[in-house]
Amino acid sequence: MYELLKPALLRLPPETIHEATTGLLRVAQRAGVHRAYAGHYTVDDDRLSVDAFGQSFDNPVGVAAGFDKNAEVPRALAALGFGHVEVGAVTAERQPGNQRPRLFRLREDEALVNRMGFNNEGADRVGKRLDEQSLPDAPVGVNIGKSKVTPLEDAPGDYRYTYERVADAGDYFVVNVSSPNTPGLRELQNREQLAEILEALQDAGAAPLLVKLSPDLHRDAVVDAIDLANELGLDGIVATNTTTDRPETLESPNAAESGGLSGKPIRERATRQVRFVAERTDLPVVGVGGVFTAEDAYEKIRAGASVVQLYTGLVYRGPSIAKSINEGVLELLERDGFDSVEDAVGADL
Repeated sequence: MYELLKPALLRLPPETIHEATTGLLRVAQRAGVHRAYAGHYTVDDDRLSVDAFGQSFDNPVGVAAGFDKNAEVPRALAALGFGHVEVGAVTAERQPGNQRPRLFRLREDEALVNRMGFNNEGADRVGKRLDEQSLPDAPVGVNIGKSKVTPLEDAPGDYRYTYERVADAGDYFVVNVSSPNTPGLRELQNREQLAEILEALQDAGAAPLLVKLSPDLHRDAVVDAIDLANELGLDGIVATNTTTDRPETLESPNAAESGGLSGKPIRERATRQVRFVAERTDLPVVGVGGVFTAEDAYEKIRAGASVVQLYTGLVYRGPSIAKSINEGVLELLERDGFDSVEDAVGADL
């Protein structure tokens, strides 16, 4: 059905489609319809289960931050067969984000460029929504960003405020200092400022706590971030966010738009970053970037990712993507003689 509708859908503005999709999922969740379609999309097989950063995942495929910014549809998304859902990014202050248009399809490249700017309803409202709704059995992570109006020197308090508003509902928390769409945000990836933010969150009791890195970081800076995560005893590392780089292979005219590039063109780069991180830490790694197929997910798992996340793949492949990937991963595990996903994690290291 999605393949039949996709040509018409892709002629509409991407943010319009995203809002309509979220609206449909919201209706399905309120009406309980998500429970009916869960049986179709969910692949139930113990070989897919993974334990990482204190959480148990029924399968390794999750929804990345950015899709459900305001924590409106976590149950409806989990019912599509995903093993976890990461909501946000949430900021302390409610903010509208950047001016539209701010989300662009690169159809020829199966990619997106976004310069959303952390648009969300703010920590007070999102935290209240998380507290009041019934959440799925799958882990729900909360991605935390910095408010645009907050000076960089006040970032630790800003992140802590947001954490304290979502603390009771989240199963894990991700510090986002790597989005390219908030001015100055990536400066917080330097060791001193990142340490202040992470320590402020740890003092507030944030756990499990992960940090999300940019694919554009110099390797020395990545090593510093990994060393810091090890020293502070974080629970995991997310690799990676979107990139401001534009590969020469891009064909779409929308490649000229500013913002973060996601999707197929960053798959190999993201996998290299997963491997680079996994080789330097025993902390669990979440692999993000260009996951469309079982092969895409599996290569990140073999490179050291305990679980993977996707967003752009959902746009181009539709609601059955988690089912397709999980079924394919089972075939790949059997082909390679692994008894489970956990056995395959880091097999190529």
